[in-house]
Amino acid sequence: MKNRLQTISLDWNQAKIIIFGILLILIAVVPSILHFQWITGPMVNAILIIAAITIGPMEAIMLGLMPSTVALAAGLLPLPLAPMIPFIMIGNAIMIMTFYYMKDHFWAGITIAALFKFAFLHGSVLLVMSKLLDGKIVSKLAVMMSWPQFATAIIGGVIAYFILKGIKKYDQ
Repeated sequence: MKNRLQTISLDWNQAKIIIFGILLILIAVVPSILHFQWITGPMVNAILIIAAITIGPMEAIMLGLMPSTVALAAGLLPLPLAPMIPFIMIGNAIMIMTFYYMKDHFWAGITIAALFKFAFLHGSVLLVMSKLLDGKIVSKLAVMMSWPQFATAIIGGVIAYFILKGIKKYDQ
């Protein structure tokens, strides 16, 4: 007679798909429910860092395409800011790749990744968006895409560190 409680055995690809699915749901839901940059930003950045470490940087980049798109679709991101979405996606990719290549030095990696993301996003507003959008919108966008991007990425890195440490992915 077979045991009713059989061990479920997953190979790594199946596990990655499950982890990706869970993180995808989280990264889609967080911007939909939480409408405050100082909560949403760190949570999204933490999810991206966790994804980079647990399932890989390319998968994390795919996840990084979601938050801005969801925010725009849900009406949380004002329509005039839509031209910024590709830059936010690229900023997320820059942060993920920078961190991933420095992951053996977690704190330096997260700091430099946050700095690169901030520099790219702030530069995008100053160099590109200032030519496309109204001055009032650009000034508000310039503030949103400046130091808060650095701070929310750092906070997200701290959250990710403790979660990863809790699941035994980091011992630094």
